[in-house]
Amino acid sequence: MRMRTPLALLGAAVLVLVGPPLLTSGSGSDTGTQIPGLRFMVPNTPGGGYDITARTAAKNAEDAELTHNIEVFNLPGAGGTVGLTRLVGEHGNGKVAMSMGLGVVGAVHTNKSPNTLADTTPIARLTEETDIVVVSKNSPYKTFGDLLKAWKKNPGKLPVGGGSSPGGPDHLAPMLMAKAAGIEPKSVNYVPFDGGGELLASILGDKVAFGVSGLGEYLDQIESGELRLLAVTGPERAKGLDAPTLREAGLDTDFTNWRGIVAPPGLTHAERDKLVTLIQKLHDSPQWQESMKKKGWDDAFLTGKKFGDFLDEQDRRVDSVLKELGL
Repeated sequence: MRMRTPLALLGAAVLVLVGPPLLTSGSGSDTGTQIPGLRFMVPNTPGGGYDITARTAAKNAEDAELTHNIEVFNLPGAGGTVGLTRLVGEHGNGKVAMSMGLGVVGAVHTNKSPNTLADTTPIARLTEETDIVVVSKNSPYKTFGDLLKAWKKNPGKLPVGGGSSPGGPDHLAPMLMAKAAGIEPKSVNYVPFDGGGELLASILGDKVAFGVSGLGEYLDQIESGELRLLAVTGPERAKGLDAPTLREAGLDTDFTNWRGIVAPPGLTHAERDKLVTLIQKLHDSPQWQESMKKKGWDDAFLTGKKFGDFLDEQDRRVDSVLKELGL
């Protein structure tokens, strides 16, 4: 998460899902990067950023012959903290990992989760990407300036949808936008959705005035003309897309999101190292490099303890911003 303002970012009980253990058995050799029975948990609904990241990683790993038959499954709820609680409950299971990012960091705070990312085994940060401001093709807002003018006039009457719970990236980005625009963040009518897939239908159906989500989630709809891209929240324009940055549009702020992978606590050094090695080789593969290029993801690769330190820093920053914005 990158912010160029002095602000830091925003601050349901978590359901404990009871079910069979995630540990599965697999056949075949278990050498090198092969992890038979490996499963990727996605802690929100299909079609969101975590889902796209996990499914892309699984396919690329298999195409690169790093491992085989990775199962990707969704366990949504409470901004990702239902999945987090389940992951922490899989203590010592080296055959499951969870796709996650800034949204889970924020949800831990706003949902007062009994488990935090400090309870997991950090594997790797994978990507960084800009958020985007989009409207439907039928929206009356042709430019970001048009939207900003109407938003300033009556922020409560222009609902903004995001694919993360309060405290997540799609919430933090419009709150920072509001602050920079002179709009009181508490007056913003934010409508949370459990992932970009759920949000998309509401944007297309004009149920929200505008949406904020990750670039990679909506590239197809932007290119097809179903969505109109008004601005990007990152410090630079997105390649191949005609939309200003927030700073170019007159707001003194920028914001980027990130995504990564964590595993359950209690892994042996060998189990942890095997997962890190698999993701390292995935990152280095031409398949993954091409996927990042196509989806507009920036490389933000970081593994092991450095990723763990980054998670600690992000937790402190989100807590600070939530307090500073009064949210």
